[in-house]
Amino acid sequence: MARDWRVAREGIVAGLIGAATVAVWFLVFDAIQGAPLRTPAVLGRVIGAVVGSQPIPEAHSVAVTIAPVLGYTIVHGLAFIVAGLVIALLVEGAEREPAMLLALLVFLTAFEVFVLALVVFLARPLLGVLTWWAILIGNFLAAVSMVAYFFVWHRRLAGSLVGRWIAVAREGVLAGLIGAGAVAVWFLAYDTLRLQPFRTPALLGSAVFEGLRDPTLLTVRLELILGYTVLHLAAFSLFGVIVATLLVAAEREPRILLGLFILFTCFEIFFLGFVAVLDAALVGALLWWNVAIGNLLAAAAMLTYFFLGHRSLGAQLFARWTED
Repeated sequence: MARDWRVAREGIVAGLIGAATVAVWFLVFDAIQGAPLRTPAVLGRVIGAVVGSQPIPEAHSVAVTIAPVLGYTIVHGLAFIVAGLVIALLVEGAEREPAMLLALLVFLTAFEVFVLALVVFLARPLLGVLTWWAILIGNFLAAVSMVAYFFVWHRRLAGSLVGRWIAVAREGVLAGLIGAGAVAVWFLAYDTLRLQPFRTPALLGSAVFEGLRDPTLLTVRLELILGYTVLHLAAFSLFGVIVATLLVAAEREPRILLGLFILFTCFEIFFLGFVAVLDAALVGALLWWNVAIGNLLAAAAMLTYFFLGHRSLGAQLFARWTED
């Protein structure tokens, strides 16, 4: 009985943490757009229309009032509590059978897809107001915060699951943030010198999230800068984790370090190729050499960080090479 209550308590708390994370994200996102509480008001109207079997209201007719905001907050909180209870049960099962963590991963992915699909299905007329990528980011942040909460209270499970990989992931994420920061500072300096601060992240955000292909039509908006910044940090963090994982393998076989040079070379040209796939006009607007310099600075910053943490690997590589 005590165990059941503990599982229920953890699930409820985790659900409230996830719901609060999404709420804070959209509060900031809406405030940046100059329309505080617009997202919960819109979704509250959608829920009211669906329950009352009425047509979905048009975007221009949605006003921010307390009733839909409160109604959506209650439904939103209950939905996340249910999700938190499911995760708590899966975590409890994983303590006895670690393979259950695969079911947890499947559930989190399905939850992310389900929420986005539900919004698209019910509120298609309002997708101009409800930005799909903002919904995706909000749910991702909620999932991360909920899993982090469970791992705090189940440290033995986290340790048995990943062991030293926690340190590897931490090192990789930190290196990724350093690289992302180097690129961001470079483009901020470049845009500011051209008297167009934040033009580059706004341009890339418009291209990725809104399908902008003509740079002359760009409008620098804070929500685009924020959205692209989150994507930018996530991409660099993922790359940093990959490099940190290769370094772990290199401690057993130092010649793997040579593969890092190939990886960083691919990293250098990937971004330019990604922009070129979006549209050739964007390449001209961003200037290929400007992108190359930003990526070079990021690669140098990340390699310096990794070198300081793995100074012995160079000597090991030289020793192994001379042995052969």
